[in-house]
Amino acid sequence: MVLPRRLKAPAPTWQRDVDVVVLGSGAAGLSAALAVRPVRSVLVVTKGILEAGSTQWAQGGLAGVLDPADSTENHVRDTLVAGAGLCDEDVVRQLVDEAPTTIRYLMRLGAAFDPSHDDVPRPGLDIDIALTREGGHSHDRIVHSGGDRSGAEVQRTLDQSAVGAGVEVMNHTFALDLVVGRAPDGSPQVGGVRVARLDEDGAVQSVGTITARAVVIACGGYGQVFASTSNPPAVTGDGVALALRAGLPIRDAEFVQFHPTVLWRGPGARGQQALVSEAVRGEGAILYDAAGERIMQGIHPQEDLAPRDVVSAAISARMALAPAGVDDHVYLDATHMGERFAERFPSIFAACREIGLDPATERIPVAPAAHYSCGGITADLNGTTTLPGLFAVGEVSSTGVHGANRLASNSLTESIVAGTRVGRDLAWELPVPARIAPEKVSSGADVLFDPDRLREVSTAMSRHVGVVRDATGLASAMSTLGTLSRATNGGVEPSRDSWEATNLLTIASAVVSAALERTESRGCHRRSDHPGTEPAWLRHLEVVLDPSGAVDVRPAPASV
Repeated sequence: MVLPRRLKAPAPTWQRDVDVVVLGSGAAGLSAALAVRPVRSVLVVTKGILEAGSTQWAQGGLAGVLDPADSTENHVRDTLVAGAGLCDEDVVRQLVDEAPTTIRYLMRLGAAFDPSHDDVPRPGLDIDIALTREGGHSHDRIVHSGGDRSGAEVQRTLDQSAVGAGVEVMNHTFALDLVVGRAPDGSPQVGGVRVARLDEDGAVQSVGTITARAVVIACGGYGQVFASTSNPPAVTGDGVALALRAGLPIRDAEFVQFHPTVLWRGPGARGQQALVSEAVRGEGAILYDAAGERIMQGIHPQEDLAPRDVVSAAISARMALAPAGVDDHVYLDATHMGERFAERFPSIFAACREIGLDPATERIPVAPAAHYSCGGITADLNGTTTLPGLFAVGEVSSTGVHGANRLASNSLTESIVAGTRVGRDLAWELPVPARIAPEKVSSGADVLFDPDRLREVSTAMSRHVGVVRDATGLASAMSTLGTLSRATNGGVEPSRDSWEATNLLTIASAVVSAALERTESRGCHRRSDHPGTEPAWLRHLEVVLDPSGAVDVRPAPASV
């Protein structure tokens, strides 16, 4: 299988120069831009509009130790357990230590988190804020807003703060490929990014080069590589694919977290599906199969609030048995909440009503769907990557926080902690400018994947690379992707659709290659042909593209 090392596009006709360019407008990217802005010029590039990323869809909230009855040791332990041995404990401790400050920082920026409704306040808690629990957490430490609209509130807060601070935003602009120049010692260093301005339909208006002392990738994950996902349509792995084409390693690509409870709308539903937040189970909801039997009882000590990988695997195993003849969904019973459901979870309530269901009186049909990419560009919590001048923050990165499976609500927290860290560092000191040679005229080897065939990619991924995998299915997926990669050609015209399709084909190839290599079950990578967790596999894998565009899987270095 050979993949493009560059996206086909018209020649650049314009150039901009800024101190820092940020690719992506979610929590991570805006946190970075906001922290940079008082000192540096910063440009946020987003292929949609400012608020169109994944952050606004986050329901659960942010995890942080605010209750004196909780402790950072508890939060660290819960994160390490969920990560199934592949978290970096030092990095986890950094995140957990900074999480409470991050939540208070957002409040000072104007974020309105839900106040406590307890008749008796929590002793020692110095702010009036509601704390709830989600899967894998041993204590109440999730702050939320609007019941299940936490991400939207975080996005609103950061949007307004960044714009107010003078952050420039370039909407409808697609990041194509990095511009890699040379450092003073002759080694490779990022010097900018090639981008395309789009019209509202995704057609190319112009291509230009943005030169910068630092490029921050904050483009999010790649949920749209699967047929069913909680992610919005824009989540197509652009940042990860861009990094692969530049020769950077992608770590832990096989660890894709499937959220166990996504609203099941019928056997033909595809694309973004409505999430039924883990917080619903935190409020006491119970999972049942179609025969009315509990699913999580006896599976895990935390039962319905077990970590996501455990719950998703248990649901998939139960569906495979087809109780009462139903093999494609199970049920979440939150009827004990009655009319309070609509107040606590207004977005979920609205989604249920759209399919004619009242969660106050009826069980909610749910099934696992792709939700979060635990792997990504190898980076530290300051965003530093293996390529000078390039930084990666948020879901696009692999920092060691999440390991083989992410603990619920750690992601928004990580995005803001890491984004603020990298922005602060770049405000203090920028990399020296890279020397950039004049861009070479394309040799004609640049090719794109036909977006009309993208459904074949997502179908193969959901069928063979879902919650439970095996060698036969993975080999079948690889064969399909190989055939499709040979279908890339110079006749496909550049557009947002064709660039996204090419990026998704690239990501799918990386995920399947790593999943084939890891012959064990760990975290959210479950192999039915290798059901045990093997000590020999207590290590990370990296995926890279070699100079020809072939996918190569290799053991990752011992440290980030």
